[in-house]
Amino acid sequence: MSTTARATVQHEDERVRVTRWDFEPHESTGRHVHEYDYVVVPVTDGRIDVVTPGGTVTSSQLRAGESYARPAGGEHEVVNTGTAPLAFVEIELK
Repeated sequence: MSTTARATVQHEDERVRVTRWDFEPHESTGRHVHEYDYVVVPVTDGRIDVVTPGGTVTSSQLRAGESYARPAGGEHEVVNTGTAPLAFVEIELK
């Protein structure tokens, strides 16, 4: 699936990149690889599916303000599987 969600870079310097992602229902980040460790801060509650290149799907419930972190190297696509708009802020640690 191609990128249909809206990515807005809010800040970028030599240490971090901060991107806000906004998704309508069924919109996607498109398939991508994380080149940096990152933290995700949900802005809204919502439901996502994370789809790996091999087709494995992991569903997660996001809660506004409940952050999580992941290491660099992950390859996946994130899809808003909820019925409402979804937003989160991604902070990449360069």
